[in-house]
Amino acid sequence: MDFQDKTLVCRDCGKEFVWTASEQEFYKSKGFENAPVRCPECRALKKARMRDGDGGGGPRQSFEITCAECGKTDTVPFKPKGDRPVLCRDCFRKQREQGK
Repeated sequence: MDFQDKTLVCRDCGKEFVWTASEQEFYKSKGFENAPVRCPECRALKKARMRDGDGGGGPRQSFEITCAECGKTDTVPFKPKGDRPVLCRDCFRKQREQGK
């Protein structure tokens, strides 16, 4: 299939950018069906925000718990509701490995 350079408009900054034939060929080889919606600069900024943990949700919260299995204090990334036992990392991992 012959690819030709296309001029696209960035969703974030509104700037025009060229989606080259070689980039289109790369996208096709990876199975991507949609053209990029952001220019290379805005794509890089978005990747940096995601990498730095600022994916829009802010910093991750953690909640202190007492393990229902061993009694050890630990933290979990969700707020326990109190309707189910909550395990520390070690007990959770052990239970998970036993279930395999």
